[in-house]
Amino acid sequence: MRLNLALAFLPTFFLVSCGGGGDAIDTARQIPNRFGDTVNALDNFSESSTGDSSNGRGLEPNQLRVTMEVPSHMAPAGEATRRNLRIVVPDRVFAYKTNNALQNLGAVTYQTETGDDGHFVLTFEDGLPVGPDVIIAASYGDVTMTALAADADQDVKVNPFSHYLVQRSLGRYTASEFQAVMNCVNDSGGGLCLNKYVWSTLSDQVHDFEIDLPDSASVSQAVDFLEQRADFASYVENMADYALLGRNDTDSIRASSADYNSVLLAVELGQTFREPSLPGAGQWGLRTAQEDKLTENGSAYLYPALTLTSFEAFNINVTSLATDIPYGRTTLIHDHQNQFYRRDGWAQNIHASAPGAATLTPPQPSNESAISARLLAGRSLYQSITDRQSTTINGWTRNPYYLDAWTSAPASENSAPDRVLGTYFTAGKAIALERQGEKFKRGELLERHGLSVFELHLQRKAGFDLTPVANQQYNLVYLAGQFSNGAAPKFRAGHGLWDFGGASGTVVSGTTTVDEFTLTRDSVGGASSSANRTSTWSLGNRQSRLSSGDVYMGRLNLFAGSQGENPDFGTPDLGLGAATPNADLMAFNLIDSSLGEGLVIAAALPSAAEPPAGDYRLQGLLVGFTGVDSNLYHLDNATLTLSGAGSASVDGDLILMNHTFADNSVSQPQKGTLQLSFTYQTPGNGRFQFVAGGELTFDGFFAGKGDQLFLTVTDNTGPEQRTGLLIATQMPGGTP
Repeated sequence: MRLNLALAFLPTFFLVSCGGGGDAIDTARQIPNRFGDTVNALDNFSESSTGDSSNGRGLEPNQLRVTMEVPSHMAPAGEATRRNLRIVVPDRVFAYKTNNALQNLGAVTYQTETGDDGHFVLTFEDGLPVGPDVIIAASYGDVTMTALAADADQDVKVNPFSHYLVQRSLGRYTASEFQAVMNCVNDSGGGLCLNKYVWSTLSDQVHDFEIDLPDSASVSQAVDFLEQRADFASYVENMADYALLGRNDTDSIRASSADYNSVLLAVELGQTFREPSLPGAGQWGLRTAQEDKLTENGSAYLYPALTLTSFEAFNINVTSLATDIPYGRTTLIHDHQNQFYRRDGWAQNIHASAPGAATLTPPQPSNESAISARLLAGRSLYQSITDRQSTTINGWTRNPYYLDAWTSAPASENSAPDRVLGTYFTAGKAIALERQGEKFKRGELLERHGLSVFELHLQRKAGFDLTPVANQQYNLVYLAGQFSNGAAPKFRAGHGLWDFGGASGTVVSGTTTVDEFTLTRDSVGGASSSANRTSTWSLGNRQSRLSSGDVYMGRLNLFAGSQGENPDFGTPDLGLGAATPNADLMAFNLIDSSLGEGLVIAAALPSAAEPPAGDYRLQGLLVGFTGVDSNLYHLDNATLTLSGAGSASVDGDLILMNHTFADNSVSQPQKGTLQLSFTYQTPGNGRFQFVAGGELTFDGFFAGKGDQLFLTVTDNTGPEQRTGLLIATQMPGGTP
């Protein structure tokens, strides 16, 4: 096994001269109500926002408003905004055509005007640019930064984030790749190349990232700093690759509309600044999907859900998705003296993505059997606010993420897939908010954290029943974390078999037999143990309260002894979950159970004898403990290759969050690599086992036609001991 970590390099930043920038500030001071007609994200924290403010109001369809933001030391008298940036009036704003070499090719027809509030407004005679071939540059003293003219909300912010996008993303294209992107943008075949809009989405979404730049950074140093942020750099790179998908990959979208029950697990590692006695202490967290009771009398509920719709609009075939997932949270503080404090009482929160376009690829073949697909999208998450009536109002921000999810083959051309399975990494903050009338202004930083997230969406079915599960065998895996006050964190990973008996009303009884690996800490580092566990795990069909009435729609109770006072609206002693319409795949959130909080995945025995050879997208997370630190690893763009004859390999990237105890420090998201060569066995009934050099072991099962693998991770060899959960799903065409 080789696990290489390219640790983030955090250089020392020095004050740099700004030339004539001071004159621009002095001029700005003379403008009445400077920027008074526009919105600053610093004092406009809203749940309907994704973090960035939009200043597109009042513009014509062919106009852009340009705002320049520089690192704070360059304009200490400028208007403060987020991310250690200051808003300034640029000395000059201009636009030009470019190519992959970032040359100034001129040839853009536009007009420039300056509003009374100091903003520049550009009017493009031929309509707003769509592709990445038009650049807007803004100069402030001796500093010039760039941004793409293609911007989804007509509000172009020129700052180090936009400059990174131009310099480090667009500049990485080869001439042929750039031409492929522009062929999509200029597509004359009915305007069906959906991915022409990736750049306007990406240009807007880079400003949703909540990343604080160093106070004294020059522009080039700020760009280098962003390059070291693994989540930001990976997101931009993935979206740039996404834009390379041609028309043939996106112009045949399944006409469908479907709602899905969602199961979510987010494992977080970060630090908290809430406790004056423990400033910056490390903090583990677990987030699990839960129902949200909207009214006191229980007349309305919000259920964790994904909505996926494919339709044609303006001659473009579009797949739109949106998630709305209530969740509960548990955290455990770990201070530099190796003491642990569990924090309870977190208000229920919402994990919601902004609705938007996605790509379902590849198209449905017309001359062969249905195959699986990938659902691709760049997603931004809405901010949220909790504890509105408390002394500390909590604002929660989340950075955008790149969705690369696997979907099953639909039963017919006009039906939706019955599952959407994926993982991703997103970082975020908790910020104290100050109420200002109906608005909120950002205050001190309360927390920052990185999350590795599992989202499993299983299609709803009206009138769902549990009959297909009765008297059947299912394979299962699970990962659960358990936090207790005064005790070290525990993470459990289990894999095994679930035997079901007959159905009795709305209940199916079952027994699980699993091999369980437990990872915890002792005084010198990680400690692990293994056990064989046999338990009673039963299922209950759970009604959902919709506006149309109470219905069974695929939501389930998971319980050992009790479903709660009310089987439909009570709290089972293990957790809540969901199933596909034919119940061949089930997923559950463990919620305050005997195992803690976590995720269970179970599937009917597969039809295939073994997974087919080829490439699989490998996604998921690992948790690791040593004597000096804790680590959370998220697999990012990793590929599992099954070569046949029991030989396999893994190659890909990692995103790492590291907590070092001695100096009580938690890293920014860092980039690493994962390279493994190993052998595997298929003992029967869908079971699967990988062994990599006697160190990492992957145990679990494959499902369906062998195109989905669910695996636990164990490593008790030291110096770092690890556990985790992985999902591997076959790539279309056998390539990543």
